[in-house]
Amino acid sequence: MQLTVKIYSDGAELSAMKDVAAKGLVEGFTTNPSLMKAAGITDYLAFAKEAVATFPDRSISFEVFGNTPARMLAEAKVLAALGPNVAVKVPVIRANGEDNAEVIHQLSMAGVRVNVTAITTLTQVKLAVDALNPKVGGIVSVFAGRIADTGVNPLPVMTQAATLCHTKPNVELLWASTREVFNIVQADQTGCDIITVPPKILGKLSKFDTPALQVSVDTVKTFDHDIAELGFTIPVDPVATK
Repeated sequence: MQLTVKIYSDGAELSAMKDVAAKGLVEGFTTNPSLMKAAGITDYLAFAKEAVATFPDRSISFEVFGNTPARMLAEAKVLAALGPNVAVKVPVIRANGEDNAEVIHQLSMAGVRVNVTAITTLTQVKLAVDALNPKVGGIVSVFAGRIADTGVNPLPVMTQAATLCHTKPNVELLWASTREVFNIVQADQTGCDIITVPPKILGKLSKFDTPALQVSVDTVKTFDHDIAELGFTIPVDPVATK
């Protein structure tokens, strides 16, 4: 299957990042505080520096931790200085509901490539696009998976978001919170430039274009293998099996 959407790996385990990179599956990486917590990262900057040194030619996004404009601006400058391939993730809003448009604009005008994250509405998409400097560009990360988790079809949102993002040069739309392999196809069909995919889902890319009948056969083979390992039997009348 031919796709134009760029695939980034979403995670914070360096070993997994190296593995998917070696397999040629991804063009970049994204991280976030929740992923770092799950990976047991204890020294954020040390991890970030090692990741940048390991993947100097691939885009990699690191998120600010601060929850005030001044703190976010200061942290963003530290992260951006790690390397020219770094994009700084800034949430579109803060926990108090106030937006970060001015923070995003200031960073973008200062030459920082911003990845505006945690977006779930078209209003937020427009805010992000308006705040980005077209000469520097940036990434607009819409959490399609989290939108779908609420029972809402994210495809119309992503299609419209792509139109909004592409009104300004160098602004890319990113499909975030991927839930399944088919999301990659959907991201491509809706005009997204990038999709972030966890390593566990990346491992299923080899199944692309597998015939449906073969999937059925493989499934039954898996059942048979697991049944054999369990050693379970269902007692039946021997006569009934003849």
